[in-house]
Amino acid sequence: MLDLFSGLGAGVAVSLALALFFVLAFEFINGFHDTANAVATVIYTKAMPPHLAVIASGIFNFIGVMAGGVGVAYAIVHLLPVDLLLDVTSSHGLIMVFALLTSAIIWNLGTWFFGLPASSSHTLIGSILGVGIANAFMTGTSISKGVNIQKAIDIMLALLVSPLIGFAIAAILLLVLKKYRNASRMHMTPDERKETDGKKHPPFWTRLMLIASAMGVSFAHGSNDGQKGIGLLMLVLIGLAPAKFVVDMNSTTYKIERTRDAAQHMSDFYISNEARLAQHIKLGHSNGSMTLPPIFKCETEQTLPTIEALTAKLDNVKSYTDLSPDDRRQVRRMLLCIDDTAKKVSKLPGITPQESADLGKLRKDLNATTEYAPDWVVVAVALALGLGTMVGWKRIVKTVGEKIGNKGMTYAQGLSAQITASVAISIASFTGMPVSTTHVLSSAVAGTMVANKSGLQGGTVRSILIAWILTLPITILLSGGLFWLATHLIK
Repeated sequence: MLDLFSGLGAGVAVSLALALFFVLAFEFINGFHDTANAVATVIYTKAMPPHLAVIASGIFNFIGVMAGGVGVAYAIVHLLPVDLLLDVTSSHGLIMVFALLTSAIIWNLGTWFFGLPASSSHTLIGSILGVGIANAFMTGTSISKGVNIQKAIDIMLALLVSPLIGFAIAAILLLVLKKYRNASRMHMTPDERKETDGKKHPPFWTRLMLIASAMGVSFAHGSNDGQKGIGLLMLVLIGLAPAKFVVDMNSTTYKIERTRDAAQHMSDFYISNEARLAQHIKLGHSNGSMTLPPIFKCETEQTLPTIEALTAKLDNVKSYTDLSPDDRRQVRRMLLCIDDTAKKVSKLPGITPQESADLGKLRKDLNATTEYAPDWVVVAVALALGLGTMVGWKRIVKTVGEKIGNKGMTYAQGLSAQITASVAISIASFTGMPVSTTHVLSSAVAGTMVANKSGLQGGTVRSILIAWILTLPITILLSGGLFWLATHLIK
């Protein structure tokens, strides 16, 4: 990290510093905006004092980011079409990053100010879609080429289904607890516990489970949401310091060979199945020159020549330091295009599940040196998210604890909601899908309120639903507008 700014001009260095600040500011805001949901129940039920709860939550968020990997990070990044990812090293690409981050920060701060449990994931995705759609209109291309439609559908389904699952599972879990522990003080609210027993805190085992499940939510939040910041930070670094970050400069010889071999195996598959694939997609033909056409576009017709050029360029390469900065940039472009074709081929009619799985494994090897994050990037995002957790939590805690249901939250309700959220978010992180901590936990709390026959506060539920409905269109318009404005101002 210490040599991050070395070799950069003054203007580029300032732009890089500003861009890094924007990404880390987004993660800091994400911390006090989203993670308030993680500590809302444990604070409201008085299982932990607020200052200790937010510090512990910040620590578990940090650990979650460190342990989370990069699967969700690049699921977010690849929501952008490959054409924009290819151009991320241009001023056009950098405007894209600043526009989507500014949009996300504005909406996050606005919803936090009004105490609404809106989703940072939803916000970020809307902002990314906004710049993709705006870019499509500005370049005269179709919307389907402006954003990765299939990836957007997959992510939106995850965001839509996960709260519904959270609502149902939390309700069922509470009903199970009521059946077997109906007489337990677990089903008291903090006020009822004080009136009945004169005690401030939950019973010991209930308190212990509340604390453990709250830290589980914090860890899961870090492992899922932290990766979104990692993906954005990598976009910035690739855009402003491509010589150092377009590929993983610490890649071993083995990793580079895996990348080259994966491309070659893809080529062998395409050639051996040429007649079958030609019915649905044009993959072109090897030109025998091992060089790319003068105008290199990310089109399926150029796949086989691109693979040939890539394997030739990586032949006998032991380290990426053996290649010039321009060659490393070209390697990244070629890998993105080859991966894009493999993704399309794996979804063609007639491709068997086994062939699709094999292509998936080859894609993983192909991307081994481009889908990465240096340790310092992970640590920086983890610190920003963890520190953000420790401020600004009060508004959301009051909403989750008192304003979703007609009655205050019982210990069992808090426990049911937290267990549901931590498990659901952890599964999503494992599968590489971004989900909303806010939506899952708020829905889980609502589910427990219905199961407990407490009823829901219509005003709060309407406000949360309105925020959920408005997040996408507002962030799409805001980021798209900022992208359009900045592009025209710079011309």
